[in-house]
Amino acid sequence: MPDSTTQLAGRREWLGLAVLALPTMLIGLDMTVLHLAAPQLSRSMNPSTTQLLWIVDIYGFMVAGFLMTMGTLGDRIGRRKLLFIGAGCFAAASLLAAYSSSVPMLMTARALLGVAGATLMPSTISLLSNMFTDPGQRRVAIAVWMANFMAGGMIGPLVGGFLLERFWWGSIFLIGVAIPVLLLLVGPLVLPEYRSPSVGRIDLLTAGLITFSIMAMVYGIKEAARSGLSLTSAAAVAIGVAGGYLFVLRQLRRPNPMIDLRLLFARKAFGVSLGSLTLGLFVNTGIQFLVLQYLQVVVGLTPLQAGVWVLPAMVAGIAGSLLAPVPTRWMAPSRVMGLGFLVGVIGLAVTALAHDSHSGALSVTGFAITSLGIQASLALANDGIIASVPPERAGTASGMGETGAELGNALGVAIGGSIATAVYQLGLPPSQAEHEQAIRDSFAGASAEGVPADVLEMAHQAFTTGVQVTAVVLAAVSAMLMVFNWRVKH
Repeated sequence: MPDSTTQLAGRREWLGLAVLALPTMLIGLDMTVLHLAAPQLSRSMNPSTTQLLWIVDIYGFMVAGFLMTMGTLGDRIGRRKLLFIGAGCFAAASLLAAYSSSVPMLMTARALLGVAGATLMPSTISLLSNMFTDPGQRRVAIAVWMANFMAGGMIGPLVGGFLLERFWWGSIFLIGVAIPVLLLLVGPLVLPEYRSPSVGRIDLLTAGLITFSIMAMVYGIKEAARSGLSLTSAAAVAIGVAGGYLFVLRQLRRPNPMIDLRLLFARKAFGVSLGSLTLGLFVNTGIQFLVLQYLQVVVGLTPLQAGVWVLPAMVAGIAGSLLAPVPTRWMAPSRVMGLGFLVGVIGLAVTALAHDSHSGALSVTGFAITSLGIQASLALANDGIIASVPPERAGTASGMGETGAELGNALGVAIGGSIATAVYQLGLPPSQAEHEQAIRDSFAGASAEGVPADVLEMAHQAFTTGVQVTAVVLAAVSAMLMVFNWRVKH
């Protein structure tokens, strides 16, 4: 029963929820659709492997860096207004990406997409909290919101595969035009406006500092993977670490920090939940990216076929999320999370057994097992983030969770892809011909036409080894998360 301070949502609020499902689904879809397009994009624009990784993951880094800032901006100017501004900017950046004629142009478009995308998540969840004040209705609304996020991730490979079969690689970005336009047309009719009566200061310096620090470190890691350890790569990592140190100091010294790191030190359960969410997505997204490349580059599937093949893994992930609360009736959530990460270890071990072009089913089976276990752990990690802090800190904790999630997704592609790249290049002999150099520059070149069969076989084996080694590394991360959660009761 609602109390005197709550009001049951009506038809307009439920229609508003349906409209807010659009950007939520778009965020989930955007996480998977570009992974599928990477081989075709590489053959068309010929980026190096390092450039391809930047194209894929710079979006996530920009979202993570600006998410908290955009949440504060929405409180100041109005959450609906920020959502509409962000949707318009997202559509414009998507058009720029779709018709990009060079690698730098596409990277810039993806970065702008990340800044625009940072407005969508906090705007949708904050509007939901204002539209649905009754606790029971709010739980249903948030469950629908999360289901659309997962549904977007599930249909991403199918929609992307369908478009890539019939159109050029840039067509996948046109989804990011259609959905925001629909939101802008329908949203003003059903979405109310809300502003916060007490608004914190917008801290652009902190947003810039965290984004610069992460990207400097990732740049150094990618350069080391591409051409070995050098003064440039070491200096980039050192600069990133120094920037991260300044970021931590700034947050600890400010009375109202943008990201309250004190929660990490004061509440162990919160720190473990946030770390599990970030690193769990790091593992799951990293292996997803590589499996989709493996299915196309080595197994030889078309984009649509690859999308259909990974559909069971997406369904397994949703099943894991929905079933995760069941064993918590008789077991501590941290123990269930630990078991989920153990299942992830098993799945990654199965993926690491894939060894040639006939092992596609094995790699997908391993990915499905991984997704089942890790998504179950992530569902409980999200709940643990909120449950481990006082109600008055729930907003801050939720924002930190969203930032950690985006960071984990981006790092999964960046570091997982860099490990695979380093192993791939080490597995190739010194280039003696132009086509061999093209294969060395980008593992997507391993599927190029006109390359001698023996060279292609060598490239396929090198890339497969890269996937195997990366799967083992990710399994080690999942095992570490299993131990941490098993030892922490919350």
